[in-house]
Amino acid sequence: MFKRILIAALLAAPLCAMAADDKKMTPQQEKMGACNKEAGAKDLKGDDRKKFMSECLSAGKKEAKMTQQEKMKACNKDAGTKALKGDDRKKFMSECLKSDSKG
Repeated sequence: MFKRILIAALLAAPLCAMAADDKKMTPQQEKMGACNKEAGAKDLKGDDRKKFMSECLSAGKKEAKMTQQEKMKACNKDAGTKALKGDDRKKFMSECLKSDSKG
């Protein structure tokens, strides 16, 4: 009898841990909560609330980080605009690709 209880407890422990992990919110869920809270604070209703939520949830998408390929293209374009050649171009490209700037 004790063995069965022990086995059941050992099998249930990982399931409980997985259930606890599921409660963590994704960044999108956190953003939804923040936008919802802000809409509530502004006492928005109906179409005004829908419009606000749409704008709030889409804000920041344009500011997302560039992919490495997009960054390479942008840095290349900047280097071309500045007419950089040789070592100056290499140095510029290295610094540009390391930077966190979005363009």
